[in-house]
Amino acid sequence: MIQILLEVVPRDLSVVIQEVDFVKNKFKQITGINIPDLLRFENRSWDVASVVRPVFPNVIPHIRAIDFDLDNCEPLVKTLQVLQIASVVVIKGDPPTDMSKQVYPTTSVKLIKKLKKEIQHLKVYAAIDQYRVGIKDEFDYIEMKKDAGADGFLTQPFFDMRLVDIFSEKLRGTEVYIGVSPVVTEKSQSYWESRNRAYFPKEFRPSLEWNVKFAKDVLTYCSENGMNAYLMPIRINLEDYLQRIFN
Repeated sequence: MIQILLEVVPRDLSVVIQEVDFVKNKFKQITGINIPDLLRFENRSWDVASVVRPVFPNVIPHIRAIDFDLDNCEPLVKTLQVLQIASVVVIKGDPPTDMSKQVYPTTSVKLIKKLKKEIQHLKVYAAIDQYRVGIKDEFDYIEMKKDAGADGFLTQPFFDMRLVDIFSEKLRGTEVYIGVSPVVTEKSQSYWESRNRAYFPKEFRPSLEWNVKFAKDVLTYCSENGMNAYLMPIRINLEDYLQRIFN
């Protein structure tokens, strides 16, 4: 059965709880919650995850590798254990705009390996950025993360089924969540193209209708090919988006 993760932004905790409670009750298709770790918010992803867990047991916080000194990971390990976090996704993380915040040369590969060693029961997912480098280089990076102990992968959002098919072929037999995020304005499309180097096919349209159809196509593809999905509804009405996808 297909598993579907939903990304929830860690704003005010009361708002987050209301949101996940609403999703839990209204959209049974959603099987898990994903919490990004965004430095512009006061709440860290693992703290939010511990609050969400009683409502949605399958909750996966992001861990930014560059925020942690590999030789001093005991506080992170202890926190994950105390909060009873069962799964995380490790990403490299972007450098903070606030230069007062310290970062480290810790790679996601090294942190995956460290966490798997320190907390053997912890399920550690890795990220796939299909736009970061060439496909062959990203495939090599996937293998490095597998060797480090990654239990599965979450991808950046796709906008082209042909690219989904290419990566799915490489990832077959692995637990993978194919990312989908609605892009409904030309400004948002330009951002994805310039900042994240995302690829949009010629038939792409920055409309809710196009994005909903694409999300449905991805869910069908995942269901037929043993994959899972990861929905990231950014700056869009959550209820309307999910209602259109699952109606």
